[in-house]
Amino acid sequence: MTGRGPAGTVEVWLLTVPEGVPPEAYGLLDAAERRRAGEFATAGGRGRYVWAHVALRRVLSRYTGVDPAALRFGREGRNGRPVVRGVAAPGFSLSHSHGLVAVAVAPGAVVGVDVQRMCPPGTVAACLPRLHPRERAELEGLAPARRAEAFTRLWARKEAYLKGLGTGLGRPPRADCLGDADPAARPSGWDVHDVPAPAGYAAAVAVPGGAAWSVRPVGSAAGAG
Repeated sequence: MTGRGPAGTVEVWLLTVPEGVPPEAYGLLDAAERRRAGEFATAGGRGRYVWAHVALRRVLSRYTGVDPAALRFGREGRNGRPVVRGVAAPGFSLSHSHGLVAVAVAPGAVVGVDVQRMCPPGTVAACLPRLHPRERAELEGLAPARRAEAFTRLWARKEAYLKGLGTGLGRPPRADCLGDADPAARPSGWDVHDVPAPAGYAAAVAVPGGAAWSVRPVGSAAGAG
């Protein structure tokens, strides 16, 4: 499989993180990634970071034809979206959460992806004041048993959109409405989609443009091997 998807389609890889990190995994990373991995205080955090970036490299290798270890990354501007340097590559985005990695790939477009493990009620309560007023009203209108799941889906959409913008959470979460109740209230000029995810997780992608994008899950192999 080449991994080269059709125009107008966002391909989303959802990949499980294996246990442990063999030494050869570090050989696929560049110096900056290895340095960042070494900054994690726990072996678990370090392993999740390493496998996420190994997965990203292996997925992008399918689209570019470049060896995973030979890919070189940079950013648009000082703190903008990540890009591949020196080779034609599709737009891409990376997210990982508690053992699950998401890589989204969009030909000819920027893209944002996010995956979230189900948020506990305490996190939901703490984040509600940070949301757009419509989002907050929507969630507060749900029974407590449904609120955590709805919030997790909402937050995945929100982070995917903010990654697509290139701002991340530097843009206030309350600035945009990504709720379920009124899709027309979502940011204009963007397609924001929920992505099927394993039980206990939520995932979403966001792509700019006037034309509608479709979403195609294409991978679920451990480590993107």
